[in-house]
Amino acid sequence: MLDIKFIRENAELVKKSINDKNIKLNLDDLLLLDNKRRGILGELDKLNSQKNEIANKSKGGIPTQEDIENGKKIKNEISALNEELKKIDNNYVELLFQVPNITSNDTPVGKDESENKILRICGDIPKFDFKALDHMDLGELHGIIDTEKSAKISGSRFNYLFKEAVLIQFALLQFCFDVLTNKNIISNIAKKTNNPFDKPFIPVITPVIAKTEIMKKMDRFDPIEDRYYLEKDDSLLIGSTEHTLGPLHMNEIISEKDLPIRYVGYSSAFRREAGSYGKDVSGILRRHQFEQSEIETFVQPEYGLVEQEFIVAVQEYLMSQLKLPYQLVLKCTGDMGGKADFRAMDIECWMPGQNKYRETHTSDYMTDFQARRLNTRYRKSDGSIEFVHMNDATGFAMGRILIGIIENYQQADGSILIPEVLHKYMSEAKIEVKK
Repeated sequence: MLDIKFIRENAELVKKSINDKNIKLNLDDLLLLDNKRRGILGELDKLNSQKNEIANKSKGGIPTQEDIENGKKIKNEISALNEELKKIDNNYVELLFQVPNITSNDTPVGKDESENKILRICGDIPKFDFKALDHMDLGELHGIIDTEKSAKISGSRFNYLFKEAVLIQFALLQFCFDVLTNKNIISNIAKKTNNPFDKPFIPVITPVIAKTEIMKKMDRFDPIEDRYYLEKDDSLLIGSTEHTLGPLHMNEIISEKDLPIRYVGYSSAFRREAGSYGKDVSGILRRHQFEQSEIETFVQPEYGLVEQEFIVAVQEYLMSQLKLPYQLVLKCTGDMGGKADFRAMDIECWMPGQNKYRETHTSDYMTDFQARRLNTRYRKSDGSIEFVHMNDATGFAMGRILIGIIENYQQADGSILIPEVLHKYMSEAKIEVKK
């Protein structure tokens, strides 16, 4: 969330962000409530001060009848104001949580993904001298992807992976973890992006359930219709690995010398895909369950942006090593994933089966928006305490990268080459057509 003092002093800027992100919120309602709340707090301070004066006068002596009556009156007034404050606070916090983060100066203002800005295009789109197949045709040809049996067993938008598809997925995971935990590779990428920190990432396997209160603090509770809610536990299945990576240092004060803290996590994730009916139904691009490796970092505010640039460079390194063609886009205000984003970028891989680029990676810089809700702070060398800044990003969304590999590496005879960088994790360099 934003600091209420910042909101007061920058009301027009915040209103612009509300409008640009298409959020339905009247900021004036919050500001009026804030003004009333501050008035009550001021009255409570005065009354508590008067109460203390009476108590001090009475020390060591018998209180006068006037002091006793004034004390009772002040006590009743304090009780009434606290009750009023309690009622206001519920509405106040609810409104405060609806206020979105502001956006970076270079974030385009736009209504949806059609107004995102392409920053660069990398890699060569493959030119086939045969009719390119999509990943489902190839997956069925090789018996490595099945959505029919999963539909009968689990429902629509689930899938089975078999044989080489499974081996590729775990090769991708091992490759990702090898890169992100390698000090030399991370150091080189940090230098290229002018990031002063060469700390590698700590690998994590995360829980896939988070309490409702945690998801709200992460600004990942809504849209609730897209979540799997476990009513008996008042918890949700996570929609991304970062949902349980981000709260790792909740209510902690981190020493500045320990920053940045960088994690790369792996888990399954679950989304109902509400509002996406009719989109990507036949393939494995948009599933209810998927596996991913995800990045989460905590850093000092002055390094938040350069940390995002570093993370994107890591993502691009992974893609370039796989030799997959992609484009990097800066997301517009209307395409940002939630209220927390200050600056967001996507990598979109070329998918020959669809003849277009599709999102495979995101990178979201949140500033201290989530950290304020989570109360994640750090102690500076001068002893002062500030909120950390947080970044989260995709390592690999396994199903989507699998699509990219299958479709871009297909051959005329239907076989599929396996990217060279994955060979050391697999016994075969090619998925042959079984005869």
